[in-house]
Amino acid sequence: MADTYPVMSEAEEFYYPGNKTGVLVIHGFTGTTQSVHFLGKQLAEQGFTVFGPRLAGHGTDPEDMEGSTYQEWIQTVERGLEKLQATCEEVFVTGLSMGGTLTLYLAAEHPEIKGIMPINAATHMPDMIENYEALKNTGTRFVEGIGSDIKQEGIEELAYQETPVKSMKEGIDLFEMVRGKLAEVNTPAMIFSSAVDHVVPPENSREIYESISSDVREFVMLENSYHVATLDNDKELIAEKCIAFIKEIQRANDF
Repeated sequence: MADTYPVMSEAEEFYYPGNKTGVLVIHGFTGTTQSVHFLGKQLAEQGFTVFGPRLAGHGTDPEDMEGSTYQEWIQTVERGLEKLQATCEEVFVTGLSMGGTLTLYLAAEHPEIKGIMPINAATHMPDMIENYEALKNTGTRFVEGIGSDIKQEGIEELAYQETPVKSMKEGIDLFEMVRGKLAEVNTPAMIFSSAVDHVVPPENSREIYESISSDVREFVMLENSYHVATLDNDKELIAEKCIAFIKEIQRANDF
């Protein structure tokens, strides 16, 4: 599905060509690349080739999102992976929120991925399920948005002000599908979880950590950020940890 509205400023995909190590950076549900661009830039400064795709229906208008499906979101990140694999010898994947969910999906489907770094990833959203069930037959198309759950004062996430009700169902289906695939993930993983998150229950990250089959896995608690941790007080810590994780995997593979 082609977007019918123009792309918002700062919501465009970003690409930084670099060395033979690629990093795919995926934004979240109703969000944009703006939320993960700082992380992308920090990774690019290490010399990595970095791509941050714009998920189908995102970064334009909620009406575009209303017409997009979770299969199209998967197609967006599959194409992103292919783009990096075309020039890179190895690829790592990181993502925020639903971007973390899509990161886990890619790891389950593509064992060649060298490492993953999901940040406040969603796999089970009881409140969203409850809200959707209450709304699905009411004729309501849009509800209040979920963006900008940020602890730091004065920082805004570029995200839709409204969430399409239809998209909630797409998200729920994606989360539950990926939840069922967690045991198929064998990729080295660094899982980030905000101690306080008003969007995705932190229990999601703990369940991911315990359910994946990866021999190499680490759990990083973010004590000073809410859901959009990649724009929050811990954004530098996340970037530092991701960079160290990638280099550690590379060293281990060199032996």
